[in-house]
Amino acid sequence: MTEKTTEPGTAEKRRTDENVIYVGHKPPMSYVLAVVTQFNIGGSDEVILKARGRTISTAVDTAEIVRNRFVTDAKVKDIKIGTESLTNEEGRTSNVSSIEICLTKKKSK
Repeated sequence: MTEKTTEPGTAEKRRTDENVIYVGHKPPMSYVLAVVTQFNIGGSDEVILKARGRTISTAVDTAEIVRNRFVTDAKVKDIKIGTESLTNEEGRTSNVSSIEICLTKKKSK
């Protein structure tokens, strides 16, 4: 039995989540491939890279490799930095830095 929920904004949220790439511990070229694929095959004109903690440097490397080597007309539209509070299993809270890098590309006519 499947349940459908219709909440306002749910469809919009899914559309923007397609453009989000969460950066982890893989090599930067894995994420470069994901960004380039999203720009070319996905038809997106905007891709967001999200990272936390130690993976922030990988996200920055990914954005720069994309801009300089693969999608030369891509621009950095926005960079958001922040801090997220995480609670571990023991109940301790720790602050972790986070970053969102928004890359845009002009659509070709």
